[in-house]
Amino acid sequence: MNKNLTSKEYIKVSLSKTMELLQDLINLDDYIINIEEASQLIVDSISNNHTIYLAGNGGSAAQSQHFAAELVSRFNFDRNPLPAIALTADTSVITAVSNDYGYEKVFERQLTGLAKKGDVFIGFSTSGTSKNILNCFEKAREMNLSSIGISGEAGMKESRPDILISIPSPNTPLIQEIHCITSHLICDIVEKKIFN
Repeated sequence: MNKNLTSKEYIKVSLSKTMELLQDLINLDDYIINIEEASQLIVDSISNNHTIYLAGNGGSAAQSQHFAAELVSRFNFDRNPLPAIALTADTSVITAVSNDYGYEKVFERQLTGLAKKGDVFIGFSTSGTSKNILNCFEKAREMNLSSIGISGEAGMKESRPDILISIPSPNTPLIQEIHCITSHLICDIVEKKIFN
């Protein structure tokens, strides 16, 4: 925190940075189009009795679980649950795979065991370089799964997903804030398209 600012001033500056990034995104066609395409991909998959798998590390792990919870439970209104699984939630599987195969395989191995053609994998990586997430995009291609990547400005250059939603910022907390907003937008659209 800047020593010349009071806490109140610092909070206002921080909120202003979030607002500036949101204003940039409102005018960024690629961001809007990719959210539309990702939402439709999820709707099509679920409508054909397929499952959505999600993963990420750290804050992105929490975001993948948050996203799955919105689909399985509810977002805006009461309705039937939607099939979504966060690959970050089973500690026994995570620790076993990490111990036996290495952490870079922790999500890929679950995807291999659980997913089938027509399912969707959503990977969160703020840096765009998380090896265990990039491995899942490669595995998704091998298994004929669709994939959505949600990252920061660096994107996911090593292993590009089918749809990439990147946030144009180098600031990790800002990127993660917008990842939450992005997830909510997608869940909102998916819920309305399937149930309305």
